Amino acid sequence: MALYLCVDCGGTKTSAVITDAHGTIVGRAPGGPSNLTYLTLEAFIAAVTEAVGNALKMAFSSHSQDPVALPPLGPSPFAAAWFGVSGADSPVAIANITPSLSTLLGIPIGPNLIVANDTHLLAAPVRTHPDVTTAVAVIAGTGSIAVSFKEADKKIEELGRVGGWGWVLGDEGGGFHVGREAIRQILMEEDQASVTAARPPASKLRDRVLQRFGVTNVMEILTGVYLPDPPPSVSVVKDTPTNLMPREKRLSTLTPLVFAAAFEDNDPLALNILRACAAMLASQIAVLLGESTAVKPQLVKAEECVICFGGSLVGIKEYRTMVLDGLAQRGHIFRYVEFIDDAAAGGAIGLAASYNPGDLA
Repeated sequence: MALYLCVDCGGTKTSAVITDAHGTIVGRAPGGPSNLTYLTLEAFIAAVTEAVGNALKMAFSSHSQDPVALPPLGPSPFAAAWFGVSGADSPVAIANITPSLSTLLGIPIGPNLIVANDTHLLAAPVRTHPDVTTAVAVIAGTGSIAVSFKEADKKIEELGRVGGWGWVLGDEGGGFHVGREAIRQILMEEDQASVTAARPPASKLRDRVLQRFGVTNVMEILTGVYLPDPPPSVSVVKDTPTNLMPREKRLSTLTPLVFAAAFEDNDPLALNILRACAAMLASQIAVLLGESTAVKPQLVKAEECVICFGGSLVGIKEYRTMVLDGLAQRGHIFRYVEFIDDAAAGGAIGLAASYNPGDLA
């Protein structure tokens, strides 16, 4: 049985999906984080191995508690594989991981092993709308990136990209940015109160952030933010104290607090934070948009394009609407808007279709 594998490698988790030649999903499994920016090659391959091995176990209906061993002992079970890897932002980065993925799956380096940035998985809807030939894929989860594509000769080709720089330099509109902006606005309110007689208005978000850091004074948050990173051996789980998290996680894990306060409690502070982050993401997406000219031949027109969102943050309709509103204010209204909630499944089904045209279930 020929199998087709797609692996979505993200900053929060890895998702592996396997289909048969008819595009029927026969196996799927999650794995740990696999953003290439933050991991060694060994850690990246370990996360992929876990996800793919467990997905194969499901595909083979194995009753073992252990994932299927990789690399395969005999011929590869896969006819083809497609990896969408967050942090694989250059040909060098892709070249560095491709040999290890080839060995892991038993697929020779070549056309049957596709390794690209994770945004490529989101561009598939350009093939389902006959009146458009361009797509803009936007990921906003832990991090963020926007990439434009065109369909030509049955291939999806990248035109331009903005972002994907990681939490130190970018990730506007992503989880780290939301957490960072929350702390910044809370601190700014406190600074402004120091020169006025008025205290900041009550905020459920501020109260919850103080509780998360275990402090009662806003300025004490700074100590928690800048504490040195814990030893690498410390694992971050749901109830890990803030001081035992890496610095990046101390901010990115505040994101659920911000979204809950904004969209469940209608907290003005939280809403302002999300509007600011959505506006920053919209401004980045807008770099890809406009009338194509001799000077800027890679621009795409929103009204002739499908925008494809992916990632946990833009999976929330209210936040996605904020981003679209920010684009509309700049004159960019897309012909189609789609949210891809299972990029690995869509990728695996699309991969099977490209190898077996007209044979999908």
